[in-house]
Amino acid sequence: MNKLKIGTRNSPLALWQAQEVESKLKTLGFETEIVPIISSGDKNLNQPLYALGITGVFTKDLDIALLNKEIDIAVHSLKDVPTQLPHNIQISAVLERDFPEDVLVRNDDSEPLEIEVLKIATSSLRRRAFWLKEFPETEFADIRGNVQTRLKKLDNGIANATIFSLAGIKRMNLDITYEQIPFLLQAPSQGVVAIASLSDNDKLNERLKTISHKETEICVTIEREFLKTLEGGCTAPIGAKAEMLDGQIRFIGRLCSLDGKNCIETDEIFDWNDSENFGEKIALKVLENGGKELMEEIRKSL
Repeated sequence: MNKLKIGTRNSPLALWQAQEVESKLKTLGFETEIVPIISSGDKNLNQPLYALGITGVFTKDLDIALLNKEIDIAVHSLKDVPTQLPHNIQISAVLERDFPEDVLVRNDDSEPLEIEVLKIATSSLRRRAFWLKEFPETEFADIRGNVQTRLKKLDNGIANATIFSLAGIKRMNLDITYEQIPFLLQAPSQGVVAIASLSDNDKLNERLKTISHKETEICVTIEREFLKTLEGGCTAPIGAKAEMLDGQIRFIGRLCSLDGKNCIETDEIFDWNDSENFGEKIALKVLENGGKELMEEIRKSL
């Protein structure tokens, strides 16, 4: 039996995610091999993501390897995956979501400072806009790189604090102090590991489906449809969180202007069924309530 080739970015966190997928595939009887690939987003660490002008900077090179059949599957952080996938590529499985929230990490010198005076290092439009909504006078610094690189830059004084996905800290088992920041609504599908494969590989896709976590799948589908309908990709301050509670879904969504001054929010609970596109439906309401103009304003500014 040929080994199943698992494509992944080569950062420590991405390799951890690939190993998680590998362990689940081994329970299905697969022999596997992890194939690290350097992504475009990892090659250029000098510009913020929104300035690179393309979505999918962390997934494009893995897509090419998949289409060229150099790998059999690609493992991604789902929040990095564009909502519009290339022809003949699909998300075939998602692992159970863990730690989707953002957290604040300070350097040692900034421990005594009040949160509103902190200089924040982040290149995320969403994190900046949602932070400015609460603290409009905040100064920012651009920061890129994996968790370890960003921690080093923080210690070197690029800013007082930076923001991480808690999943990254927990998965890497890092012993660092962090603060919860509940006002900073997470990115759509944050905290979820996804497996992409070729759509026409029916036999493999059927087997991958057996390791997919159904509840996570339902929630991230709603979040990604919300994002897709708002046309955010990676270039607009959009947050979304769907969670299943006693058979119902609670969905919180947010779209903000780049300066955080103008935000449209939604928070609703509904009964889920698999025939309705709830994410699209909620996003259309946001667009009708000023979201369309807000998206136009954002596009012109970038």
